[in-house]
Amino acid sequence: MCVPDDVITNDDLSRIVDTSDEWIISRTGMKERRRARRDQAASDLAVPAARQALAAAGITERDLDMIIVATVTPDTLFPSTACLLQERLGAQQIPAFDVSAGCTGAIYALALADHFFFRDQYRHILVVGVEMLTKITNWSDRSTCVLFGDAAGAMILGPSPDGHHGLVGFHLASDGARAHTLHMPAGGSRLPATQETVAGHLHTLHMRGNEIFKTAVNTMYESCRILLESAQLEPRDIDLYIFHQANLRILEAVGKRLGAPPEKVFVNIHKYGNTSSASTLLAIHEARVQGALRPGSLVLQVAFGAGLTWGGILWRW
Repeated sequence: MCVPDDVITNDDLSRIVDTSDEWIISRTGMKERRRARRDQAASDLAVPAARQALAAAGITERDLDMIIVATVTPDTLFPSTACLLQERLGAQQIPAFDVSAGCTGAIYALALADHFFFRDQYRHILVVGVEMLTKITNWSDRSTCVLFGDAAGAMILGPSPDGHHGLVGFHLASDGARAHTLHMPAGGSRLPATQETVAGHLHTLHMRGNEIFKTAVNTMYESCRILLESAQLEPRDIDLYIFHQANLRILEAVGKRLGAPPEKVFVNIHKYGNTSSASTLLAIHEARVQGALRPGSLVLQVAFGAGLTWGGILWRW
């Protein structure tokens, strides 16, 4: 993983908008988030995260067969951030592309990568979730500016050596009818940049928080239920739940519906805020470093995001 050095506390935000440390913690569980420098782009965080993942996997960039980057805040609309990452890593002549699925991006990217292992030419695939959400934040909107941070998380996927560990199953879903609840109105072909779109903050993130909350709980619970049923497991069989770190109350609500004890629901939202597609990869990395993931652990990694999209992956670590 890689996060910027600049830490933005709740007290810092209280000097920008009408809010307070108590208000933010009570409603989101967030205490800090990271903000990239003005001269940093998504690939600047993706590169060190990717290199850490390569080192942890015991391989080099020459062993990579594909790169998939999940992001809604790429360096540029084109070329893809994955291609920029490929060049900086020195991993040449392999496919590299981006996936845009909001905060569910890493789930979509991991599920997509899994399919390539059915073809013998793919042995190692790098999946990166990276976001620069502070670059598209409206800092005068207190309902959204307190939520988001910048980060990158990375994972190397390869064939399971024994067939008993790795990706057990995945679930993906979306509902475009609710796209309006979480979007950035301008910047694409619908509303290209003009003085009016910039002045109207249309190049920043817009969210209907009250509508999102209930949807997030229902969809993440639904992904868990489907994955558990398909694997013939009960919620109590899961050793660790890695939920998208969007809001502590959402994590607690999903965990309660599943009957999961709090110690099985991993939380790091207080340190990083909502990092979108990087969120669950950061959580997996920190859970592994802290010893919460052990060989044989059953892990449910679940997220929801813009689209609306949602989904999950069941791992046997």
